[in-house]
Amino acid sequence: MKCVEKFESIYNREPAGIAFCPYRVCPLGAHSDHQLGKITGLAIDKGIHIAYHPKQNGVVELVSLQFPKRAQWHVSAVPEVKENDWADYLRGATLMLAQKHPLKVGLSGVIEGTLPIGGLSSSAAVILAFLSALCKVNNLELTGHELIMTALAAENKYVGVSCGKLDQSCEVYSQKDHLLYLDTKDDSYELIPTNENMKPYKIAIFFSGIERSLAGSKFNMRVDECKSAAYSLMAHAGMEYGKYNDAYLRDVPYEVYLQYKDRLPENFAKRAEHWFSEYFRVQQGAEAWRKGDLEAYGKLSFESGHSSIYNYETGSPELKALYEIMTRTDGIYGGRFSGAGFKGCCMALIDPAWEESITRQVTEQYLKEFPLLEGKYSVHICSSANGILHL
Repeated sequence: MKCVEKFESIYNREPAGIAFCPYRVCPLGAHSDHQLGKITGLAIDKGIHIAYHPKQNGVVELVSLQFPKRAQWHVSAVPEVKENDWADYLRGATLMLAQKHPLKVGLSGVIEGTLPIGGLSSSAAVILAFLSALCKVNNLELTGHELIMTALAAENKYVGVSCGKLDQSCEVYSQKDHLLYLDTKDDSYELIPTNENMKPYKIAIFFSGIERSLAGSKFNMRVDECKSAAYSLMAHAGMEYGKYNDAYLRDVPYEVYLQYKDRLPENFAKRAEHWFSEYFRVQQGAEAWRKGDLEAYGKLSFESGHSSIYNYETGSPELKALYEIMTRTDGIYGGRFSGAGFKGCCMALIDPAWEESITRQVTEQYLKEFPLLEGKYSVHICSSANGILHL
């Protein structure tokens, strides 16, 4: 591993441990967790590795193979204001963990991501891998739920991204050859095993060649639009409502949405339409997976991608092109943007027998439209994997 080689070259010693967190894909349930919706997801066999060694003086010292500049802070003196660099996610994680558990030991570490950044929840994965290492050197054992909520707080409260818990939950709870079916309202979840009658599949990741930052995208604006839709629908229906930040589309009955949706501003109505339609797609998708009907599940994933473009209005020109190419490529069961959908990548569930032709056709058609991205665009074929809880 490159992170181990780099660690040894910097510190002239072997690392004491290697923390790992997988990336995730979410074929159904996109843009719904921050409104307490349901999701389905899979961890994949690529992710973030951190080679590390404890530092008894409490200093955290990190190097990333993906970003310049070494980052350093003390476990008991994390800067209260983010510094707007790659390490903010990990400063936030240290601060949130320290609020619940006394930290005395720091660590030196080298971080390596095994895929390009954008769309696979790399921010959640690096936080969770780091938390795993920091807990290890401080002799702390967190439950899966504690890990998820600590990582989520780092993004929400420190970095300032209004994300839900989809990414963290997939990366913690997932199990190889199972589909995670999670209700983000009460955190109840089910791991649905791959039906013995299901056709074989692999997970294709098509990187657009464009990386992105959630904090700098329109991600937070979309969350606000969903909350505004929920607040407005509650008001029109005469429902009781409290603070704006406590308004969620999950708390709006579908019948109320149908009755009052025409009174919403167009953008609010579109965001709500995506959320409610995605809620039903997730339920249908979980049942399709349970029955082993991969074609039905894939079709729903394609429909999810369509709604993300036209109702949620995400997707760069590059991702929209990739999505359209995927919909007309033989051997692809279904797929959509992965992640927020502003840049990053698309994911697809594919028939392994078509892997070579899918890779060739998608690549040729995409680079014909975006020739300047040759050398940056890439394809990666992955399998489902265990999350941190099952490593």
